[in-house]
Amino acid sequence: MQLLHLPSSPYLSFQTLKTHAEAAGLALYEKPVVSSSSSIFCSLQQERVERSRWVSRRGSVLGSLTTKASSLEAGTAAVSNGVAESDVLKALSQIIDPDFGTDIVSCGFVKDLQIDEALGEVSFRLELTTPACPVKDMFEQKANEVVNELPWVKNVKVTMSAQPAKPLYAGQLPAGLQTISNIVAVSSCKGGVGKSTVAVNLAYTLAGMGARVGIFDADVYGPSLPTMVSPENRLLEMNLEKRTIIPTEYLGVKLVSFGFAGQGRAIMRGPMVSGVIDQLLTTTEWGELDYLVVDMPPGTGDIQLTLCQVVPLTAAVIVTTPQKLAFIDVAKGVRMFSKLKVPCVAVVENMSHFDADGKRHYPFGKGSGSEVVKQFGIPNLFDLPIRPTLSASGDSGVPEVVADPLGEVSKTFQELGICVVQQCAKIRQQVSTAVTYDKSIKAIRVKVPDSDDEFLLHPATVRRNDRSAQSVDEWTGEQKLQYNDVPEDIEPEEIRPMGNYAVSITWPDGFSQIAPYDQLQTMERLVDEFNQFLPPIPSQA
Repeated sequence: MQLLHLPSSPYLSFQTLKTHAEAAGLALYEKPVVSSSSSIFCSLQQERVERSRWVSRRGSVLGSLTTKASSLEAGTAAVSNGVAESDVLKALSQIIDPDFGTDIVSCGFVKDLQIDEALGEVSFRLELTTPACPVKDMFEQKANEVVNELPWVKNVKVTMSAQPAKPLYAGQLPAGLQTISNIVAVSSCKGGVGKSTVAVNLAYTLAGMGARVGIFDADVYGPSLPTMVSPENRLLEMNLEKRTIIPTEYLGVKLVSFGFAGQGRAIMRGPMVSGVIDQLLTTTEWGELDYLVVDMPPGTGDIQLTLCQVVPLTAAVIVTTPQKLAFIDVAKGVRMFSKLKVPCVAVVENMSHFDADGKRHYPFGKGSGSEVVKQFGIPNLFDLPIRPTLSASGDSGVPEVVADPLGEVSKTFQELGICVVQQCAKIRQQVSTAVTYDKSIKAIRVKVPDSDDEFLLHPATVRRNDRSAQSVDEWTGEQKLQYNDVPEDIEPEEIRPMGNYAVSITWPDGFSQIAPYDQLQTMERLVDEFNQFLPPIPSQA
């Protein structure tokens, strides 16, 4: 207890001093000049009051100290927990995604991290880009191993999951396609090479890897799907209220074909066929799919172009046979996909060989598939042998990968499935980060997929180079958008991918500009000479 000693003064009353002292939290008694009983009594009374106040204040101080101790303990626990979380994330960052070349923490795969350091328990979820990820088991095993190596960890619980099915550009698609992550075209541009066989077996391979899969048979003139699969319900149903198509199913894979429409094969002109394909594809209730495999019709005409323009194809798989004649037709298809900015990720050479008497025979020659790979730079080539069982499965209604999941043909399709999964993941990552806005330097960063060229563009330059009817007169070619109409400090509000060929840029005035990659590459660059010092664009899962 602190005491304030003051001599009595004719100028300051004791009550006044007492009031100020109490406000300061101090005890006060008057030291009299002349001792008297009254003054002594007054002093004793004051001491009693101050002692009671001291007891009260001591309780308050102890309570305050207890609160501070609790806060300090909580803060220490928070710091400790923060260190533990950092240790776990550092351990997990040792695991590198082989497709992206980036650790799983930077990829954003680690979710719902929970730590109880006192019990030594750690739990988290790894959310992968697809449930068909070919290295998911390796991720789970490695995650358990690296976290268990931390000295304070006693128990690790890893849960595996996948991102919800969603395309990169859902807002610009028909409702039926807005919950499909990847649409893969299987094409040959020539009939009779086994394209439908590859499409069906690829679809069921992806389903066997854990993905949600659908098959769309786009050949209206000669639908193959009703022969190659055996669903219980062989007719498509209509949702009259929503005016949508309900697909049929076989072994968990959703199926749509004109052959299931009760019409058999179509006899109609091209424009009508394009309309039928559009309706079947876009009004079907596909639900959430990781992969929709499209069995393309032969050729490179109006139907094929319509499909490629209506559907945002993620990638294409090319099917051919060893003959030179097949190569000539396939080359046309590869060029079509190239012009439409659809990456061809694999070539399947069907009926490439057969084995007999201990020797491998090539009845149709060899080299067509490898020539496609060599000439067009397609990274992956797969050979399918001539097998009676593969042909028979196409007629029996049970795909070969289902009938004989451990056979040689199934192994080849497993490799093809892994290739498709990996390539689609790479394409999505490249497209999602191809064009971004860097607020720190107020510039648009561009890195076109399948290109090592990375550069910066001034937002005003991009806006002034719009070639739509709003900016350029369609008849005269006269520039309607003038230079000074665009402020120098303009910034994009949103940049969204549009397929594999362009981005949609939304500006503050509400205008949505379509900017193809080819056009962005021709624009005046902002700091071309410093491109080599630009930090890399971060990857996204």
